Amino acid sequence: MATVKDRNDDEIAVIRDIAKSGNDAPVLMLNLNRYSVEAGFPNGELYTSYISGLERFVPAVGAKILWRRSVLGQPIGDQKLHEALAAWYPSHQAFLDLFKAPGSEENFRLRGLAVEYAVIHRFAGDVPPFAPSD
Repeated sequence: MATVKDRNDDEIAVIRDIAKSGNDAPVLMLNLNRYSVEAGFPNGELYTSYISGLERFVPAVGAKILWRRSVLGQPIGDQKLHEALAAWYPSHQAFLDLFKAPGSEENFRLRGLAVEYAVIHRFAGDVPPFAPSD
């Protein structure tokens, strides 16, 4: 199984519990990334290898990258980022399966080299993106 630096084991345990609960549901993961200088965001070889690998192996678990956007600035706060990426998974189990999907070892290796800082936020994935909030 691939490993990820800065993994939040408590949150992974919550995801595992949901996956085993019988009430698993789609999930949206919002990735906020800052890339290393070596990655060469947005056109460097390391960055493009990482992203193209991600786009190839994420569908193996039934998931899809909904969108990727460069961060243009930050009017509030102090979190230096290069990119936001939204990935939809049909279930929490599918997210967990990503770590053992074909191609994951290489992609997580590239991620370790390309990504300097990352935070992933978990959202309910059963509503379309950009739906008005309640």
